[in-house]
Amino acid sequence: MFTDIGPLELLTIVILAIVIFGPDKLPKLIQDVMGFVRKVRSFADNAKQDIRSELGPDFKDFDFEDLNPKTFVRKQLLGGNEDPLGFKEIRDGLDIKSVLNDEPAPNRAVADLTKSAPPVTVEPLKTGERPPFDPDAT
Repeated sequence: MFTDIGPLELLTIVILAIVIFGPDKLPKLIQDVMGFVRKVRSFADNAKQDIRSELGPDFKDFDFEDLNPKTFVRKQLLGGNEDPLGFKEIRDGLDIKSVLNDEPAPNRAVADLTKSAPPVTVEPLKTGERPPFDPDAT
């Protein structure tokens, strides 16, 4: 939650806190806030322990992170495997840096799915040349 705060924003918050609360009240305020955060953490930890104890020994390995919808879907549908659908291979094959730097993509050989056809090289378009039109694709 707070990992996206930069140093300039943090400095702004500190300066605003000093201006609003004053340098004499600021240490007491920080102690109060830290005490509140500790109480909330201990309350959450106690609640987790109570839930685990009430569920019984069948759920001793229960992880509350599994309740996150992304984690739940990944574990239930994809079996918890790191890359069951092969997206890592596709992601590694993309050359994002050349796209972001507006450089032409390197020529890559495109092979037929059956692997029986010889590789075909794809030439980049020349300046002013229009890409081929496929009426079935639109």
